[in-house]
Amino acid sequence: MEIREFDRPEPGAEDIVLAVEAVGVCGSDLHQWTSTHSWKVNYPVVLGHEFGGRIAAVGSTVKGWKEGDRVVSETAAVIDPDSPLSREGLYNLDPTRRGFGYGVDGAMTKFVRVPARCLHRVPDGLAMEQAALTEPCCVAFNAVVNNAKVRPGDRVVVLGPGPIGILCAAMARLAGAQVALVGLERDKARLEVAKAYGCEVIIGDATAWAKARDGLGVDGVIDAAGASAALRIAMELVRPNGWISKVGWGPQPLGFSLDPLVQKNITLQGSFSHNWPVWERVLALLGSGQLDVRPIMGGIWALESWHEAFEKMHSGQIVKAVLRPA
Repeated sequence: MEIREFDRPEPGAEDIVLAVEAVGVCGSDLHQWTSTHSWKVNYPVVLGHEFGGRIAAVGSTVKGWKEGDRVVSETAAVIDPDSPLSREGLYNLDPTRRGFGYGVDGAMTKFVRVPARCLHRVPDGLAMEQAALTEPCCVAFNAVVNNAKVRPGDRVVVLGPGPIGILCAAMARLAGAQVALVGLERDKARLEVAKAYGCEVIIGDATAWAKARDGLGVDGVIDAAGASAALRIAMELVRPNGWISKVGWGPQPLGFSLDPLVQKNITLQGSFSHNWPVWERVLALLGSGQLDVRPIMGGIWALESWHEAFEKMHSGQIVKAVLRPA
């Protein structure tokens, strides 16, 4: 990882060039930094896929956008528009999809080229540093609302107090659930942040909380941990006929039986990325103040100070770092 000089990109006919004002540091950026990722990366590549800014240039066929507009961008930088999934609006699941920050150059830079189809307007009054975190909020929305279908009154355990785990817990609270966020001793600082969203926080074994209602377990578990072994814990905590929404990546082999999945009649649902309607709903939540990302923001750093920001996130001192390229 290093700082390099790049030429300012020019927009293609269907693109815009965005002057980046804020870019969030994602856990996947840290995984690429430490070479612990489990996906193909198109090296060399500029990192950064959580970002927002002002339009600096507009392609010749782009309509509805102009220079100076405040926008955030989706992550699906390259998709096949003729893919059956894209035609369904599920371009986030298109196998040929390539995203900013690993498939093509991302936004940890002053200017980034973005297809106009990726853009969403930033609500008036929403600071760009907060708007730049729309993307991880969308990951949480998809995992909790679309793929887990939390109902008011549900008891839900979230495993893993990273940015996605905390945002999943916050989203489950918005959906009316009673939520416990579970982590390890080293996660104390991040677990404290979760209290701002009205969550119970548990260090270590969550069995007692999971079985407190009737002894059978929780209605659902959101696995936002970065280890495959968390799935075993999820199967132990969930009640018969419950559900598990798995959003955390874990490249390790399982090494345990999935029989409880069958015996308990559990629904196991993967959740990946997001699409246009998710972004519109999340921006409405952020713009209205119903969802507030300020509790997870641990600071804002200049792009040149990226290493300090990465270290603070990696060590667990903060939940989320934001870089300011300008």
